[in-house]
Amino acid sequence: MSRAVGLSCIRCGTLFPSDIKIDSRGCPNCLGDAPANFKVVYDPKGNRSAGSAHGATLPSLWRYADRLPCAAGNAISLGEGLTPLLPAKTLGKHLGIANLLIKDEGGNPTWSHKDRFSTVAVSMARLSGARVVATASSGNAGASLAAYAARAGLKCVVVTFAGTSGAMLAQIRKYGAKVVPLADKSHRWPLLAAGTERLGWFATSPFHAPVVGSHPGGIEGYKTLAYEIVDQMHGAVPDWCALPVCYGDALAGLWEGFKDLNSQGKIDRLPRLVAAEVHGSLTSALAAKGDLVAEVPAVFDTLAISIGTTRSTFQALNALRESGGMAMPIGNCGLVALQRKLAATEGVFAELTSVTPFAAIEALRREGAIAPSASVVAIVTASGLKDLDRSTGPDDRLPSFQSVAEAWDHLREDKEYCTTPGEIA
Repeated sequence: MSRAVGLSCIRCGTLFPSDIKIDSRGCPNCLGDAPANFKVVYDPKGNRSAGSAHGATLPSLWRYADRLPCAAGNAISLGEGLTPLLPAKTLGKHLGIANLLIKDEGGNPTWSHKDRFSTVAVSMARLSGARVVATASSGNAGASLAAYAARAGLKCVVVTFAGTSGAMLAQIRKYGAKVVPLADKSHRWPLLAAGTERLGWFATSPFHAPVVGSHPGGIEGYKTLAYEIVDQMHGAVPDWCALPVCYGDALAGLWEGFKDLNSQGKIDRLPRLVAAEVHGSLTSALAAKGDLVAEVPAVFDTLAISIGTTRSTFQALNALRESGGMAMPIGNCGLVALQRKLAATEGVFAELTSVTPFAAIEALRREGAIAPSASVVAIVTASGLKDLDRSTGPDDRLPSFQSVAEAWDHLREDKEYCTTPGEIA
């Protein structure tokens, strides 16, 4: 990492050299039941000011390169970042939130927030001399890594499992990556570990359990979410930020970004974070008030497959705890309906996983944890085109009308499409 002076453990604070082997186990001092990931440490004497004028005209998140582990000149970029922050008054009224904002990450090059991670991770991989990048992925991370590997001229291996969205598998293959589906999900990590150890693959995802999170260099890319939100709010800070959480890479990076801005005096307070999860490992860990994020049972098959893990990470727990945040388990009930409402009222078509923050906000508002006057940013992590095979069914198929008259009669059945009394009659 050419811009970093080292890596520190987010749990014990031990500083390690920047060339320490990233073997997916995290800090060697914190191995065991509560392992912890690294975070990148920069030279305190360097000129690294988030959102500074240096590079501010770059049409990508690399305008913030002074707070990333490699220089903009070495970046593998597809124009990622700078996604819109949209007021959502209609949906906000439905959820009971007066000031709801949507950060739509579906506007990234591969239609997900993973591009913020991949642009940095692949840039670092190429700088390190790697020829192959690899990940274990249910879809979005694999598609993103494959695209940036193609841009960099690197080979890409995506190890996945049964149940992955067909649209995302097709996307990954179109980028030229090698897709390896495994019937047993648990076999993904031994395969990745062997690839890194025997073949020199640059692995960006976890490949050991218990999981600590993804490659710490790539996680730095998620800090730019915070930088952009504050820039787009003209220096203001939301009261809450809600996003879907699996292993907490984006959550941890987002939180580090806000802390960066606060330490530089660019903001005078920090938001609280909301983790929309599925099976409740973070909810249980917060209630237990310890460092352990324990395995929880999977009692149902989730539609939000991107965050279907039964055990999150210390980095996610740490971000929630430091921010005074909350976790909220989200089931399948009402998820597709909320996806439709978001699209039909705000024009944002979100992946089912990306709808979970709105369900979490609604639940927390109903419980009184979030005030109706609060400013809340919901981060939509991916486009709804990603998992159409999971969000649509036979009832969504449309009939073909045999004549204009038949189609006209169909339209007239719905009075909302009739603009004059004459048309209604």
